[in-house]
Amino acid sequence: EGPESFPPLRDEAAVRVLQGRMKGIQGHCNSCYMDAALFSLFSCTSVLDSMLFMPFPLCDRNVQGILRDEIVNPLRRTGFVRASSVMHLREQLTDKGPCSSFTNAEKDPEEFLNLIMQQILGIEPLLKLQSGGQKEHECYCYQIFMDKQEDLVVPDVQQLVERSFLSSDLKLVEIPSCFIIQMPRFGKEYKMFSKIIPSLELDITDLLLDSPRECCLCGDVATLECS
Repeated sequence: EGPESFPPLRDEAAVRVLQGRMKGIQGHCNSCYMDAALFSLFSCTSVLDSMLFMPFPLCDRNVQGILRDEIVNPLRRTGFVRASSVMHLREQLTDKGPCSSFTNAEKDPEEFLNLIMQQILGIEPLLKLQSGGQKEHECYCYQIFMDKQEDLVVPDVQQLVERSFLSSDLKLVEIPSCFIIQMPRFGKEYKMFSKIIPSLELDITDLLLDSPRECCLCGDVATLECS
């Protein structure tokens, strides 16, 4: 008999199970970066459920079991995960990773994702990016980098991704199976945006390398792109 699984929460079920007091992942000892990442990756989507079950080449089954049985399943079943369960995962990451402070220090979410996806589970990178026509590089998530935009007061994710790709001269080499995006963040002192509206769908047509698009003047297939 294989490990028990619970499907991600959808629509009314998501509201019923996740809304209210004592819901979500309980924070403790600078865990917010990991709590937010785990909630985003697993509460309402199954796109990364292979992380919970697949025997990847480097896969540490102990870490995989903790992630599945102590964090994802309780989150989907009851809408609540105890801080002790996340600490159990953090202790394992500290043992397995090159860094000794996963149990107490605040980290960048990308550092956590790279460790668990690449070094502990051995998953292939999710994104292939190309910058300025140079050699492509692979990664697990994309962090939005951009200068302060005076005309964006309350942006949505679509606007932020497009402007960030444009300012960095980036293109997606292929359509990603999963597109993990880290919002711009500037610590406790300064926030670039007080709010960001989630885009429920993301149009990546203009972000794809060599994808056919129509000319904005004549409507035929475009041959040139003006930034």
